[in-house]
Amino acid sequence: MTAPGEAAIRAVQRRLRAQQGAFVPKPALPVIDELVATVLSQHTSDVNSERAFARLKAGFPTWEQVADAPTELVADAIRCGGIADQKARRIKQILAAIEEREGRIDLGRLRELDDAAVEAYLESLPGVGPKTAACVLLFAMGRAAFPIDTHVHRIATRLGWIPANTTADKAHRLLAPRVPPDIRYDLHVAMVAHGRTFCRAQRPRCDVCVLRDLCAYGSGGRVAGGT
Repeated sequence: MTAPGEAAIRAVQRRLRAQQGAFVPKPALPVIDELVATVLSQHTSDVNSERAFARLKAGFPTWEQVADAPTELVADAIRCGGIADQKARRIKQILAAIEEREGRIDLGRLRELDDAAVEAYLESLPGVGPKTAACVLLFAMGRAAFPIDTHVHRIATRLGWIPANTTADKAHRLLAPRVPPDIRYDLHVAMVAHGRTFCRAQRPRCDVCVLRDLCAYGSGGRVAGGT
């Protein structure tokens, strides 16, 4: 496997964008909102995680109320998002850690820090890893981060950009710095959409994939991360 160069990465971005149409960024949330929303997005669909986030905000209009509420009530509010008990505990742990450090539940101070300092701060919070930190940097703060979620990880493996069986954390370290900063947001969104519609975990649609001739998996080398 050869690590991808800038030209190869840009070629993938151009093809996906040509197929999917104009890039549309997500509406930006406040930093803590994006952090919690990303926790809720784990191991569930966008529809369910967005519904869970909306119900959490409806039931507890402030993060202080979430922090003070019994874990069972928080879990009940987010039940539709899956593994609610675990996520409720994690959210409350994160909010408690922020309040202890900042004196209040507010992360506005992070905007004064550089990317590396923000990443280090976020990853020091309970259960927050590189993907969640990158989502906050990218979506809430407009920084040039590159979140590697399950779709991005699967496609990067099949393309031969990262070795098979690379862990999520290692994939972040290997791949994120190679993606040109000006296309990180666009490419992340494009790869997620491609992973949902074409490069699926089961029964990928290689026969109609616009990346097939660039892809180790799609062109016949069925060793690059998938069934």
